[in-house]
Amino acid sequence: MPDASAGAWRLAVVGAPIEHSLSPVLQGAAAAALGLDWRYERRLVAAGELAGFVDALDGRWLGLSVTAPLKEEARALARWVDERAERTGAVNTLLLDGAAPRGWNTDVGGIVRAFADAGLASASTGAIVGAGATAQSALLALAELGARRVTVALRTPAKGARVQELGERLGVAVVLQSLEAALPAVDAAVSTLPAAAALVPAFAHPPAVLLDADYAGAAGSRYVATLGAERVIDGREMLLGQAVLQARIFAHGDVDAALPDEDRVADAMRAAMVRAASAGLEES
Repeated sequence: MPDASAGAWRLAVVGAPIEHSLSPVLQGAAAAALGLDWRYERRLVAAGELAGFVDALDGRWLGLSVTAPLKEEARALARWVDERAERTGAVNTLLLDGAAPRGWNTDVGGIVRAFADAGLASASTGAIVGAGATAQSALLALAELGARRVTVALRTPAKGARVQELGERLGVAVVLQSLEAALPAVDAAVSTLPAAAALVPAFAHPPAVLLDADYAGAAGSRYVATLGAERVIDGREMLLGQAVLQARIFAHGDVDAALPDEDRVADAMRAAMVRAASAGLEES
């Protein structure tokens, strides 16, 4: 681990835009609950600038949370990545503990945890709305839940190629369809559409549970009108789930090593997130 003897360990969330990220709120709450001396901040890092930014950091830097548009750059920068990052090609967590960073994708685990907390531990079928960067993590999460057939609704068919390629590697049949077409009945669905998207697809039959991964503002409410509140998971639950896994990495260097009294730490992180959200902050 980095040498923090000269002061607090330094961490940051990097990306562009970054000013409304909730990561400092979540990781600050984790550090307080764990009694750790972390200085966590936001840093604006544009596309193409991540390698230079990391090179300029001194030995007191412990790690980085990585958001758009830098997750593929983070994957290229890491000398070691976990299986989820290897499969999706995206890294959202960098641990700066040596000559080169190690990388993880905790978005997948955040999705799995959000479904589990909503009472869904397994799924045989799934759907993904949109085919942006989060779609890769969503497909892997659905595969880990047991899905072997996933329908992907998207506006531009060419954007579905990477999702289909990942599906082939996972043994998941990926079926592409237009956003305008009604989605089939599925056990679990993930919407990756931005909050500002004008079109919200319809379902032929409501999914058992839908996670709206874009939690900006009241994005999840766009599905509540047709699916009912009991079927829609606020995307902040995914954010919390992945942040708990990030805290494990920052604290232990191991995503599988639970935090001390982890339920209490997660509760503190959730409470801090709710307070920040009510004050008008949102992850970009």
